[in-house]
Amino acid sequence: MFTIYVYALDTLADWELGYVTAELNSGRFFKNGAPKVSVKTVGISREPVKTMGGLTVMPDCIIDDITVNEESVLLLPGANTWDDPKHGAIIKKAGEFLSAGAMVCAICGATAALANAGLLDKRRHTSNGAGYLEMVSPGYKGQNFYVDKPSVADHNLITASSTGALLWAKQIMERLKVFQPNTLEAWYAYFSTGEAQHFFALMQTLSAD
Repeated sequence: MFTIYVYALDTLADWELGYVTAELNSGRFFKNGAPKVSVKTVGISREPVKTMGGLTVMPDCIIDDITVNEESVLLLPGANTWDDPKHGAIIKKAGEFLSAGAMVCAICGATAALANAGLLDKRRHTSNGAGYLEMVSPGYKGQNFYVDKPSVADHNLITASSTGALLWAKQIMERLKVFQPNTLEAWYAYFSTGEAQHFFALMQTLSAD
């Protein structure tokens, strides 16, 4: 069973997580025999946090409760508060994930925190622009590994820009192998274009599964 740890911090960018958490938690398009998935919010403490959209999130667990193995996934959302030193604990944990072969998936401002800790120095990655990382992450030395795309998957690290949430979700689910490949392609085509033909193709892949 995969355990998806979603880091909850004040000003969390709600919309960046919407595609991936909704699909992983609901399992509505999972293939037959897909591994089970548990989605948990994790915080520095169990105190509630307020998202950028004004929603209140009560963390399910704290950082010390995280189990790191190859079936663990850490989702790091964007936020305006990543420069607070208190988030160093989850970035340290992200390093443990990467070393253990577990997935780390960071989007928008979270990529800056990884960059500042040196975790992007030798891994292909993206963000809101190479210049953005240089501006906000004094410790960033990964310019040669920067890829100018909305989302980039490099083994167990998946990073995305603030506009890459949909592709980021697709790459995460592709890595977890919870969708049939044709289901995932139809899902992505529908949500990226809004064309009805892809919705019907998506439904057909489910009936054929």
